[in-house]
Amino acid sequence: MTSRIWVRLFMTTLFIGGITTAIVGFIINWNEYVHYFTDFRIINILSALFWFILWGFLYSVISQMGYFAYLTVHRFGLGIFKSVSLWNGVQVVFILFVLFDLVYLRYETFAKSGDSILPYIGLTVFLLLVGLVTAWYKAKQTNREAFIPALFFMIVVTVIEWFPVLRVNEQSWLYLMLFSLLACNAYQLIVLHKLNLKSQQERQRIESKRSTNKNTKAPKKSTKKPSI
Repeated sequence: MTSRIWVRLFMTTLFIGGITTAIVGFIINWNEYVHYFTDFRIINILSALFWFILWGFLYSVISQMGYFAYLTVHRFGLGIFKSVSLWNGVQVVFILFVLFDLVYLRYETFAKSGDSILPYIGLTVFLLLVGLVTAWYKAKQTNREAFIPALFFMIVVTVIEWFPVLRVNEQSWLYLMLFSLLACNAYQLIVLHKLNLKSQQERQRIESKRSTNKNTKAPKKSTKKPSI
């Protein structure tokens, strides 16, 4: 990937993280901020918006670090197992393990006596559905072998990135970070192969231009008079 396209990916993902976090932040904390809008407090609205966008930028950076880390792990996995189907099978095991722990461990750790397990299941099912839709779309754009790696990234890597907030288990921060991570992860997953193609085409144009310049460049004639 060329540096120009990488910067474009970084900035676009940063923007998506900031905007998503700002929108979700106002929605899930509406009772706290509604009086800013009813009283038309522009300074307070902009201050809250700026705060949410900063958090969104942070979540976006975490998402991008996680994505490029997974690309490295994916290559190592293919090299170790020497088989796409075997490596995909290992990833499926990790996906099931993470989904189970996301329900069971969180319920055992944070649930109080008499609490229902349904909210914990619901959040996990939501993550699974988003992962399935994103992985299906990725496989449709590329090939069927991309489905499991995409699903692994959208579930396992997202949970790893989400872990600092999972430990705290504060509802508003849970949803705030989750939606931002899902938006950034899904965007990177879907757009990366397109950017790689553009990067390859850009390199070919540069090489073609250099070759043309070399072929058309005429040798300079010496104008220096011979010495006597």
